[in-house]
Amino acid sequence: MDIRKIKKLIDLMIESDLQAIEVKEGDQSIALTRRNPVVAAGVAPVALPAAEAPVVKAASRGAVETSPMVGVFYSAPSPGEAPFVNVGQTVSAGETLGIIEAMKIMNPIEATQSGVVEEILVKNGDVIQFGQPLFRYRA
Repeated sequence: MDIRKIKKLIDLMIESDLQAIEVKEGDQSIALTRRNPVVAAGVAPVALPAAEAPVVKAASRGAVETSPMVGVFYSAPSPGEAPFVNVGQTVSAGETLGIIEAMKIMNPIEATQSGVVEEILVKNGDVIQFGQPLFRYRA
């Protein structure tokens, strides 16, 4: 059998996601079988504790909560739900202000101190960087 025909059979197997094919032409025949890829057993990702978000204090502007990691910011627990906090809302230390998704793991961003939210500096769905200001509030 011609090598070009064999190559076409291999391409056909790949394109059609076939596991095996057998072709007979007169007194010639060829059987091709694909091996299943070996899948390594994976370990489920474990949420690591986020680094402490540094709080930058500016005397006249209040406290600023910054991002402890790179990821996607979400202001609500899930789409269509109310945001965790709104401007003017009083928050307590440890209260969830938002979520940052990093490597498919949702990491809560918590207030490091109590105060009133003066400004939300990021929007839902924004890609944020380490150390980027997220919230401004006065203690």
